Amino acid sequence: MTIRKTTAMIAAITMLTVGACSKKAPETLPPAPEGTDTGTGTGTDPNAVVPGSQQDFIANVASDRIFFGFDQYNVDAEDMATLQSQAQWLQRNPAVRVTIEGHADERGTRDYNIALGERRANAAKNYLASLGIDPSRMNVISYGKERPAELGSNEEAWAKNRRAVTVVIGR
Repeated sequence: MTIRKTTAMIAAITMLTVGACSKKAPETLPPAPEGTDTGTGTGTDPNAVVPGSQQDFIANVASDRIFFGFDQYNVDAEDMATLQSQAQWLQRNPAVRVTIEGHADERGTRDYNIALGERRANAAKNYLASLGIDPSRMNVISYGKERPAELGSNEEAWAKNRRAVTVVIGR
């Protein structure tokens, strides 16, 4: 056999094999598992916000984040108002746990910014605890400068990156 005939034969066999293995979509789908919203109007609105979720949190608090000055981790009056709003939501949702993420801008060493982010997250946690939120419901993590909210090397970007963010992690 020539190389051309062998190549053609291999191509034909490959097409037959692929064609034989392709699956045809079923005409009817199996029933949905028990308790699943099938979208037929018998369940809840698929766009509805689930109580106690991150979406519910964001929709019902002043903000999920507070901001800090350069090299600062103190909670100012504006931050207090935001955290009071978060505390009220957390009191209405006592089974919810949160993680408070601490962040820093790009200036400074990685180690310094990790420590600063942790101080910022702990400042938010401590203020929420002072408002009656059980500290065992709150975890703290610092990302330092590793997860910027805003890219850029200017004061506007840096100001948005010096923050503590409250994230709902579940019940």
